[in-house]
Amino acid sequence: MNIVCFDMEGVLTPEIWIAFSEASGIPELRRTTRDEPDYDKLMKWRIGILKEHGLGLKEIQQVISTIDPLPGAKEFLDRLRSEVQVLILSDTFEEFAMPLMKKLGYPVIMCNSLEVAENGEILSHKMRIEKSKLSTVKALQSIGYDTIACGDSFNDLGMIKASKAGFLFRTTDKIKADYPDIPAYTEFDDLYDAIKKAL
Repeated sequence: MNIVCFDMEGVLTPEIWIAFSEASGIPELRRTTRDEPDYDKLMKWRIGILKEHGLGLKEIQQVISTIDPLPGAKEFLDRLRSEVQVLILSDTFEEFAMPLMKKLGYPVIMCNSLEVAENGEILSHKMRIEKSKLSTVKALQSIGYDTIACGDSFNDLGMIKASKAGFLFRTTDKIKADYPDIPAYTEFDDLYDAIKKAL
């Protein structure tokens, strides 16, 4: 049995933090896992910047409500989900993801959560499990699934390399150059064809 695992931001949806950076006028918040491989370090840094500027969950959720999935992402997912099980593995948070899952037709997502004060201040982030994407792929394999994985960032490489087939999608030139053995695509139709061949 096959299950296809996708990263969310940068693959199916725009990067939430980049959108929030633009809306808030705080350029430092453009930094993502394409720039910083250590997600725990990245989130602690982001939470510190939010605190400095007096911004919290409400302001981020307001921006998220204006974000749509990447053009063609829902149709791609619908087509693929009619043929194989699909799971989104993301380092984002339940508090961020659900409006986007609604727009994608409610695919299954496994992500993390935030600790939020009553006033909306984000106090900390709670990772579901260490190396959550790789750990989840290994767990799926341990119960009889063959995994196919796709992502765009450093934190996706573990699950991509551990799967029977793995792909980069709309990634950076640096990641493509550093990992020339991983097929890289920029169009959903090409990614769909590659996944179909791997099934």
